[in-house]
Amino acid sequence: MSVNEKLLALIPENAREVLAGRKLPVINSRYVFDALIDERAIIMAANCRIPYVIPGLMRAAQELDAIVGFELAKTEGSVDGGYTAQTPQQYAETCFSYAEETGITVPFFVHADHTSVKDTSVEAFDSAAKLIEAQIKAGYTSFAIDASHNQIPDNTDITRRLAKPISEHNFGLEVEVGEIAGALGKLTTVDEAVKYISDLTDAGHSPNLLAISNGSKHGNYRSDEEVSIDLDRTGEIFSAIRPYGVAIAQHGITGTPLSMIGKFVDYGIRKGNVGTNWQNIAHKNLPTDLFEAMKDWAKKEGVDIKKATRQFKSDLDSLDQKYRDKIAEDAYISAKEFITAFRAEKTASIVLEYIENL
Repeated sequence: MSVNEKLLALIPENAREVLAGRKLPVINSRYVFDALIDERAIIMAANCRIPYVIPGLMRAAQELDAIVGFELAKTEGSVDGGYTAQTPQQYAETCFSYAEETGITVPFFVHADHTSVKDTSVEAFDSAAKLIEAQIKAGYTSFAIDASHNQIPDNTDITRRLAKPISEHNFGLEVEVGEIAGALGKLTTVDEAVKYISDLTDAGHSPNLLAISNGSKHGNYRSDEEVSIDLDRTGEIFSAIRPYGVAIAQHGITGTPLSMIGKFVDYGIRKGNVGTNWQNIAHKNLPTDLFEAMKDWAKKEGVDIKKATRQFKSDLDSLDQKYRDKIAEDAYISAKEFITAFRAEKTASIVLEYIENL
């Protein structure tokens, strides 16, 4: 059996059912992060709120022999579509359709970013559990549970219970301790990280990745705002959790200088989330009248412009091909820059070699 045949044979059953005979290189992210845990490379996971960036990202991944993940957070793509109006089924199928259209042959995964549970209520838990069920059915092959808003014992309990179906399928799993809150947030300690991972391991779960509070933030940085990421603390945490087979996931990378991103690999970071960057690229290339209408609506409603994605979904869906092509082209250029900064070139070949030796 060739490595490509083996890769196709390892397509998770849930994705195989959705693909319905389409031979696409959809991979369980557990293989990716197991293969790369000691490689000095970061896998980019892209939140594609406006999906026209996806073919550009896939083209860059193919050209640079790089693994890329495509993700949406619960707020972006919930059961009812969240603020992007993309349900799990719609988002996964969009990724699969673009994979078929672009002819991508390097592996990629579809990731459930930030399945958040912000309190200990039954309603919050059930909402997250329902979403995970829908994501599995849709063909997602990687999952992140975020109960970091809760005290650590509650975080552990919520994560343990939500992770049950994920662990049963042996999907790649990312967990989080310490809320991502920028420079003013409380940094995750080494003891907190070890205790959290140890307790999850004792409960029968095997996370691949731990997202921590290390000074990063979500969204755009202001022009006068300093990026304050504590890499030394990050490295200490990685050293402490590496015996459990866990590396670091870095959130909130948009606005971080590429020169700084290049240092992340030396501190145990193996996954980097990039979201707002792709939204910015899409917005820049929209028709002027549409973008102005989106800005006016967001200003009137007093909300972040990202919330306009759902409000203007029909306009975005009917966008002329020339605008879609320009968005994809600029996403391709930016993706190559990120992949290179992440030192992720050739990661697809590394993962394929790992799979070949399974």
